[in-house]
Amino acid sequence: ALLGLIAIYGRQWNFRSLRQLSVTDWLGLLGVAVLSGALAPSLIFIALERTAVNNVVLIGRIEPPLALALSVLLLKERVNRWVIAGAIISFIGVILTIALQPPQENMINMPGGFRIGVGELMAAVGAIALAISTIISKVKLRQIPLGIFTVFRTATGTVIFFVVVIKLFGVGHFMDAFSPFVWQWMILYGAVIVVGGQLCWFKGLKTTNASDVSLASSFSPVAGILAAYLILSEVPTIAQYIGGAVIICGIVLNQIGISRKLPKTDTMIVGKSTKEMQVGFKGV
Repeated sequence: ALLGLIAIYGRQWNFRSLRQLSVTDWLGLLGVAVLSGALAPSLIFIALERTAVNNVVLIGRIEPPLALALSVLLLKERVNRWVIAGAIISFIGVILTIALQPPQENMINMPGGFRIGVGELMAAVGAIALAISTIISKVKLRQIPLGIFTVFRTATGTVIFFVVVIKLFGVGHFMDAFSPFVWQWMILYGAVIVVGGQLCWFKGLKTTNASDVSLASSFSPVAGILAAYLILSEVPTIAQYIGGAVIICGIVLNQIGISRKLPKTDTMIVGKSTKEMQVGFKGV
């Protein structure tokens, strides 16, 4: 993914563009890169090893209401009641998805007698990291060129992953790094899914408004569940059906709220790096 992004956005990494970035810009880039480029992906990948894909997809929907709450509290953003109601209902849907899970091994006891699986907890913490990075990007990264933002975030995440793996598993962990089997999947995942997906998303951002962006991102949980069923034959559980249904109700209310916003708010110009963060986790 990093090689693909460098090939596409490498020209933006010139002395003139880099010179315009302040120390605060670089600190903001570093914070977002660590949270969304290293911490969140690692937690989500750990979650995928410990729990079902559908759980990760649904619990990841905790990010939009958290980002909304932080935006209202910290940035004083104004939202209508429909959006607030949608966020609350989506949050309840995530809680139901977690709470209705059948008992399993390695569950963690939380305050109040609440128990949560390790995978579900990792997915939730990863979503929280993404929500925080979204707020940082709104405050600090509005004017950062898209190419600098994406390449820096991916490069930082790559370096952090490499260092952590070396510390935990040693150099021997990379003994199969040049295997053709590994590379065919890395090319598919990194170049096609991650880079290709981001390019399609950015292309859409050029010709759409906030309502369309929100509507498009609302399809992600449905697409994730369908992909898990078609590729992994993973059938949703009762907890996932109930939680997913509640989350979809929240998404519908949120969409109604966005459609009722004033045209001025709906067509507000936002930096591309900020819009890019609104998608949530996109692979890396």
